Amino acid sequence: MPLVTQKTDLTVADFFAKKISNQRIKEDCETLLTLKQEVSACKPLVWGNYFIIGFGSYTYQRKGQKENLEWFHMGFAPRSNKITLYLGFDITTRLDLLEKLGKHKCGKGCLYINKLADIEITVLKELLLLSKTARWH
Repeated sequence: MPLVTQKTDLTVADFFAKKISNQRIKEDCETLLTLKQEVSACKPLVWGNYFIIGFGSYTYQRKGQKENLEWFHMGFAPRSNKITLYLGFDITTRLDLLEKLGKHKCGKGCLYINKLADIEITVLKELLLLSKTARWH
């Protein structure tokens, strides 16, 4: 079964202009866009109906399946009052960095932040560099 979240034709500029109404979120996303482009050296693309901005891509197969699937190395998704950051590895294995990051919540491959001012950008950059080369499989 193919993934629901796939690359779209929507431009990042159009997405920012039409879909992000919170000015602080928009400013934080513009900063993240610059940072992630710098780290990944990849053009940002809008993925899926939940509007994830993804950087780079790789192909993988789910365990026990033959179909090739495409996913991004790293990404982020602005929400109404927070930002979800997607990383390509189990970030809970890097408690040393998470302890220095600042105010956040996390899942296995996601960071949830309210605003960039709450976190240490240098630590986030370290996590992004790890994500650039990591793969879940």
